[in-house]
Amino acid sequence: MSEFNKGEVWLVGAGPGDAGLLTLHAVAALRAADVVVHDALVSVEVLAYAAGSELVFLGKRGGQPSPKQPEINARLIAEAKAGKRVVRLKGGDPFMFGRGAEEVLALVAAGVRFRVVPGITAGIGGLAYAGIPVTSRDVNSSVIFLTGHDHTGLSPEGIDWAAVGRAAGMIVLYMAMRHMGEIADKLIAGGLAADTPVAVVMSASTPDMQVLDTTLENAVADIEASGIGAPAIVSIGRGNLLREQMAWV
Repeated sequence: MSEFNKGEVWLVGAGPGDAGLLTLHAVAALRAADVVVHDALVSVEVLAYAAGSELVFLGKRGGQPSPKQPEINARLIAEAKAGKRVVRLKGGDPFMFGRGAEEVLALVAAGVRFRVVPGITAGIGGLAYAGIPVTSRDVNSSVIFLTGHDHTGLSPEGIDWAAVGRAAGMIVLYMAMRHMGEIADKLIAGGLAADTPVAVVMSASTPDMQVLDTTLENAVADIEASGIGAPAIVSIGRGNLLREQMAWV
């Protein structure tokens, strides 16, 4: 294990929710930290490993008042320059749609030493808990990961949805619930079959996990009828059909 020195910031992936999915490096960092700056999707079971640390909540949630990214960056830098061991604890993996790169670049500009501890991203581990493999030799040999909104909160621009539909055996969407109707329409207009299987996995890997099985054309109506909501991962593709045999939770 690497030594966690004073004045350093470690960006640690907390995984999709189940504390058993933390890496050994993550657990060691949480136990050694003086302060843990965590986001909204970190479970209380994960935070229990930081029982001796100061816990600082600076989480972002869509549609709710949230700290701005410069505020988070400044807090990390200030805590490190005060000589503390700082863990920036982020749900999933810090570099998978988690603004980890922005935080690292801020640390670099401020001359703060850092380390990245990868975590299991919900788009792989969370789907596995629902019995959905993102690749399977006999069903799909490719996967594309996409964010459901850009930095403005709108549906992402510049994505060739027709090309995505042609290229990917599975499409995995993060933070897509608000724009699911628009995304589904674009994929269908681009040539993806309306009856393509869709799975929506809410609170993946936690005791509150719920899974909705639907199709591309029915996804929005079924989501509204089920009451399922964020945080959720959406997977689109024939790999979802393997849930019938592989759902193990």
